[in-house]
Amino acid sequence: MNIKESVLDVLMYLYENYVEQEFADASNYDALRVELMGAGFPEEEVNHAFSWLNDLAERRDNLVNPASGSIRLYSNIERARIGAEGQGFLLYLEQLGLLGPQGRELVIDRLMSIDDEIDLERVKWVVLLVLINQPGAEDALA
Repeated sequence: MNIKESVLDVLMYLYENYVEQEFADASNYDALRVELMGAGFPEEEVNHAFSWLNDLAERRDNLVNPASGSIRLYSNIERARIGAEGQGFLLYLEQLGLLGPQGRELVIDRLMSIDDEIDLERVKWVVLLVLINQPGAEDALA
């Protein structure tokens, strides 16, 4: 396997190769860290991926839920990083009722926390990872 340089690559690998409960539980991180580095991922990116997951759980529990029907205005930095296509996709998911305002804010927060270029594919992966980590999101995941 080629060495991966992206936190999202590590997260996508976790999602594709492990049961969600394995990487959602911080007690499994040491064993998973060894396996990921054995698969060719740099230790720094593996550590960043687990930090990203921990931050997601922390923010999910502490995020204030925006008012229903509120309109999200993106900052200049968010607009530049996420782009019109990514913003449109998030709005589309909200309109379908698959992503609520709190989930949208988590997605934006987690997107802004990665150093990678953000394209629509990465937005979709972050949405998936956020939904996986939200209780009661089984319908949206389907």
